[in-house]
Amino acid sequence: MGQAKTIVLRPITRSEAEAVIKREHYSGSVTRNSQLHIGVFYGGRLEGAMQFGPSLDKRKIIGLVSGTKWDGFLELNRLAFSDAMPRNSESRALAIAMRILRKNRPDIEWIISFADATQCGDGAIYRASGFVLTGIKKSTNLARLKNGDIIHKMTVETSPTLRRDQLDGKSYYDVTGGRLSWRRFVELVGAEILEGYQLRYIYFLNEQAKKRLTVEPIPFARIREIGATMYKGKGAQEAQRLCGC
Repeated sequence: MGQAKTIVLRPITRSEAEAVIKREHYSGSVTRNSQLHIGVFYGGRLEGAMQFGPSLDKRKIIGLVSGTKWDGFLELNRLAFSDAMPRNSESRALAIAMRILRKNRPDIEWIISFADATQCGDGAIYRASGFVLTGIKKSTNLARLKNGDIIHKMTVETSPTLRRDQLDGKSYYDVTGGRLSWRRFVELVGAEILEGYQLRYIYFLNEQAKKRLTVEPIPFARIREIGATMYKGKGAQEAQRLCGC
């Protein structure tokens, strides 16, 4: 573990966390519904952040673990570290964060997070940190706008009346004529669908919750079998060369 043992985690403010996320996360964007913000310090400097909050579509997710109370799980919305962090910092930080949650939030039974194997990676950090792979699906929910910005379907469809700078001050509904139609939106704004994969991971904070998982865990080898491998934005063969996986 080496120098990663020297990292320190402690609560930080939303503004501090968002500054790190905007600077270090590949998307450059924050998740507005995050509620818990944990800073990762190295050499006394804030070099990383984790943000936890409720999933945007809890009704579709809560059934993954039977008997889960409405507020009995959280989503790891954002995780970002600077290049100054030592090797293995991510997995160590996750392990510490999970211990903090287990101790201070006994009402939370499990954590869900998603790996973006369209732009970023297939979740190697999660696999190294004891998460269970529970879903792999092809993704067509990301689109690149003409100005180069990347936008997610859920981002615009959960706030369809919000006017956005990326859309020249228009809202999603302004573009689609008041309809929830992702394909029509993409066509009308001249965006490009980014095809790839999304992987769903769950970390169990107690063993009882793990026994109540309602889907079959997926072997990690399945990622490579279907061509969903991605590492630092590189797909399949290039990813395997870079990470040696």
